[in-house]
Amino acid sequence: MSEAATTPTHCPYCALQCGMGLRPADGSVEVVERPGFPVNRGALCGKGRTAPAVLSSRVRLTGPLVRCPDTGALKSATWEEALSAVADGLRRTRVDHGPDAVGVFGGGGLTNEKAYTLGKFARIVLGTSQIDYNGRFCMSSAAAAHQRAFGLDRGLPFPLEDVPRTGCVILVGSNLAETMPPALRYLTELKANGGKLIVVDPRRTRTAEQADLHLAPRPGTDLALALGLLHLVVAEGRVDEEFVRERTAGWEAARAGAMAHWPELVERITGVPVPLLRDAMRMFCDAESGMVLTARGPEQQSKGTDTVGAWINLCLATGRAGRPMSGYGCLTGQGNGQGGREHGQKADQLPGYRKLDDPAARAHVAGVWGVDPASLPGPGRSAYELLDALGGEVRSLLLMGSNPVVSAPRAGHIEGRLRSLDFLAVADVVLSETAELADVVLPVTQWAEETGTTTNLEGRVLLRRRAITPPDGVRTDLEVLHGIAALLGWEKGFPTDPEEVFDELRRASAGGPADYSGITYRRIAEEDGVFWPCPEPAEGAPPHPGSPRLFLDRFATPDGRARFVPVVHRGPDEETDAAYPVVLTTGRVVAQYQSGAQTRRVDELNAAAPGAFVELHPRLAERIGVAEGERVAVVSRRGRAVAPARITTAIRPDTVFMPFHWPGEGRANTLTNPALDPVSRMPEFKTCAVRVEPASPRP
Repeated sequence: MSEAATTPTHCPYCALQCGMGLRPADGSVEVVERPGFPVNRGALCGKGRTAPAVLSSRVRLTGPLVRCPDTGALKSATWEEALSAVADGLRRTRVDHGPDAVGVFGGGGLTNEKAYTLGKFARIVLGTSQIDYNGRFCMSSAAAAHQRAFGLDRGLPFPLEDVPRTGCVILVGSNLAETMPPALRYLTELKANGGKLIVVDPRRTRTAEQADLHLAPRPGTDLALALGLLHLVVAEGRVDEEFVRERTAGWEAARAGAMAHWPELVERITGVPVPLLRDAMRMFCDAESGMVLTARGPEQQSKGTDTVGAWINLCLATGRAGRPMSGYGCLTGQGNGQGGREHGQKADQLPGYRKLDDPAARAHVAGVWGVDPASLPGPGRSAYELLDALGGEVRSLLLMGSNPVVSAPRAGHIEGRLRSLDFLAVADVVLSETAELADVVLPVTQWAEETGTTTNLEGRVLLRRRAITPPDGVRTDLEVLHGIAALLGWEKGFPTDPEEVFDELRRASAGGPADYSGITYRRIAEEDGVFWPCPEPAEGAPPHPGSPRLFLDRFATPDGRARFVPVVHRGPDEETDAAYPVVLTTGRVVAQYQSGAQTRRVDELNAAAPGAFVELHPRLAERIGVAEGERVAVVSRRGRAVAPARITTAIRPDTVFMPFHWPGEGRANTLTNPALDPVSRMPEFKTCAVRVEPASPRP
């Protein structure tokens, strides 16, 4: 096979968006390495290598399905029947109950073109404010903290290539070895270069095993830990006074908050011994440069924005921000979690990361769309609040690229709300657990069958290219939205060509915080991606080079200074007690991804990770009388989940862990707490009170 037959593209899964090549093989494609792409340099995890397996007609949808009113079963239908049913269902709800009775729920895996079009469709075709996406469950707390401190939200304000060149990394609540395996090399190279790695995680994960220092706080206490470290920075005279004076604002209030969290108090709250707190602070401050990288651990909490803010305060106080090889960054989870919120899926945002309640932003985007700014609805409900309103104020839902039956907190309740809808339409590549509840299921193309852009965790805009022809029975999401819009009276304004959509997105984003106007498909292909912001240059000026590194000269605030935000520790929304004495935390395993809707259909991945499990400490296992592999029940105030025990000293004795990839009796999100962060509206996935007991009664 010639090299010309290989299509350069990107993995469909996490936010690394690893470069890969696709080569035709036996009617499908096979994955080949693409070592020239800088993010992964050819390395791929098992999910990326096996991604073509989901292209098989054996596991994917190949034609529309409509629910039969007589039998209640889903049956095959033509595209004309399916699209008409969707248009009729959405139209009927708007007529009977008003536009806000129609909801739209998107996904962090949708390309920028799809996310942009979905937001436009919701706001001008349906006229609804009720749109959000599952990226709200990913890094919304970090996004809110970014905005408060720096005036701009981009996951990493520097490229990954800078990580091995810093002096010390504090990695908080991330298990890169399993969630983003190709990225682990950056930490390995960091240590090889003489840098230090501190990992903060209640479990001794494969990533924590690489650390020079592992801190294992009780879940939900990361905020106290960060405040305790900042207290020690002040007490030992390690504040970078010049940086604080010249480039920040609000230090005195943040300092006062930290000084109320003395080391012995922090040890009582977190369980991390004072000597380890001192070791961590000195390791971080002794290095000439440093970074704090957070992931879902500190973010998926009802105080996630403040928790991330406390880690940002630590960076600012020590001068580890706005300088080369230093800064705070968030490791975005979903494939297009960054771009998905920049261009209109989020309840309060317009394309270009503009605010929906900003008159100037409304006027600009409305001008691109050719509508009256006054016709655009205002901000709507956040993701969980939208799902919770289903069957009540929101009567119909169009859902694309998400599986909340498995992924939403308090999932049993959300499944009930989905079942109570007057009408549900789902567009997906497989018959997910959510699609099984739909009145209409629309089969759509996959990553290898379509072209479009994504934005990875670095803010690098990338181009996925179509490598194979999709089956006759499926359509692209852009074609789906075009078809529904036409049936609802909008025959123009919803093109199906992704590059045409991207060119419109460029105009809509121009001048906004996430400015893509200077980015083109050609540039992305030639440069291995382009970092935003990248404005279109004035006539006659050279192209803007893109912005791989932010904040080196000034922060994106009106006065150019970063903002300290004063925070104080508060506990989880739900504390343990006699009835629920153990803390549950959730996460991922290396062989599965998110709700598992796609990876659970790959034999090789299922062989490696066939089902749910409960990870617990030997002392807890002995106390409740269970052995390795025995089925245990985990019970919260919201429900009960059952899975085999996995006994290990790698977890705290007061904590249990469950991965959240599976439905049914092992569904971890049956248990999780939907308490919301007041700023980001992020649910508290990472901590809730449970009891653990044998699944079957003892004789």
